[in-house]
This record gives sequence, C-alpha cells and structure tokens, in this order.
Amino acid sequence: MTAPVPTPQDAAVPPVVMAAVASDTNGAPITPVNVPRTGAPANPTAAVLASRFDAAVVRTEVIWGETTVFVTREALHDVVQFLHDDPSERYDYLVDITAVEYRDGARPLEVVWHLRALGHRRFLRLKVELPKRGPLWVPSVIDIYSGADWLERECFDMFGIRFEGHPDLRRLLMWEQYKEGHPLRKDFPLRGRFSRAEQLKQALAADPEARYSMEELSIAEAFHALPEDMKARLAERSAHGELEEGE
Repeated sequence: MTAPVPTPQDAAVPPVVMAAVASDTNGAPITPVNVPRTGAPANPTAAVLASRFDAAVVRTEVIWGETTVFVTREALHDVVQFLHDDPSERYDYLVDITAVEYRDGARPLEVVWHLRALGHRRFLRLKVELPKRGPLWVPSVIDIYSGADWLERECFDMFGIRFEGHPDLRRLLMWEQYKEGHPLRKDFPLRGRFSRAEQLKQALAADPEARYSMEELSIAEAFHALPEDMKARLAERSAHGELEEGE
C-alpha cells in the first residue's frame, strides 16, 4: 500500500523566523524567512532606548522585521553617542544618512540614520521628523562617526537640511555656486528652476579650475603624505626596480 501524496495543505511550512537578531542556536547568522510586514519582534535596542531616553523616544515601528526608532531632534546626538559607546550596544558602523519627503504636504520631512552593530549583528534605523515649514536642521554626528562627513554634506546638498556642528557643510554633488535649490525636494521642478541656457551659463561661470588643481600628481610628489605602510611598499618595489616611470 503506497503512502498518500501530501496535498499543499499538508506540506510542511517553513518555520517563521522573526528574530530581530537572526541566528541559530550556535549564534551563527541565518536569513530571516516568512517575516510579516508588521508584528515581528523589535530590535532589543529599541526597548533600551525607550527606557534610557524616555520622552525623547517618540515611537517605534517594526516593518518587514526592520526596527525604526523615532527620536526628537534635540536628543539625536545623545542617542547616537550612547549607541556607539555603550558596551551592550556598540553600533560601530554608520551605513548611511539620508532623508525622505512625502508628497503629502502635511507629513513632516524625515531625516534617517542607518546603523549597524556588527558584533551583535543588529540593524537599527533612527528617524527625526522635521516640520517642512520649520527650521530644517539636526545635530551633526561627525564627531562620533567620521564617515558622516560626506553623508551629511550630500543630505544638505540634496534636501537642504543643515547639520549643526559639521565643520565644512557645503554642497557635495552640485557645484558650490548652484542656485536652483535642492534637487531631491518634492517641490523641485523636473527640469530645474532655470532654463537650460542659464544652467549652462552658471556651470561655465563656476570655473572649477580656480578651486581644484587639474594637474595629475605622481605618487612621488605626494610621497610625504602617504601612510607609512604604503611608503614601505613603495620603497620595497623601488629596491626591486618594479616602479613605473613617474611613480
């Protein structure tokens, strides 16, 4: 007698893995499966922040297994400092800083920080909401993550959000004299605010050669600024006659 063929209803269903830190019993990372859009457990860090910073934590959302903690603008720097320094958290990698503006004019503009604690295998998204008609500024975190430098400059360039405390907050993708506004804002015209002729005129008037050297520097000319390990490698290659002319 043959065994009955299981129907789709009888077939084994993969287990739901909804852990905020997905790992097996040995601590090895695993890929979450069957994660619901809502209802997955929050990253444990969210509860720690709510306990430590109280009213500064506005709310927490978990969407598709990813935890987002909304905090006040005034508390943002202290929250990031805590996440970076506290031994139980150690969010040692700033992945990105960006912003989101919705077409709904009543919704605030959101500034977003993506953080990872590599040792704990945790991902956390922080958000600060800014009323569109209010001052668009948040604290800089460059003193905590040096990698925030260009991320904050790009966000300023594209959205017009000021990062207070940044030592060199200027445009990054557009030229410094760009006068049309901030291209990723929803009110920015698709073709820009000026005519193509005016755009070309301004681009040519920017005169980048006045600010940046157009000459290519050789390694030898910049040798004094190189890291010591690179200097050692170059010296070894030079001793074996491996350097090309101009290096």
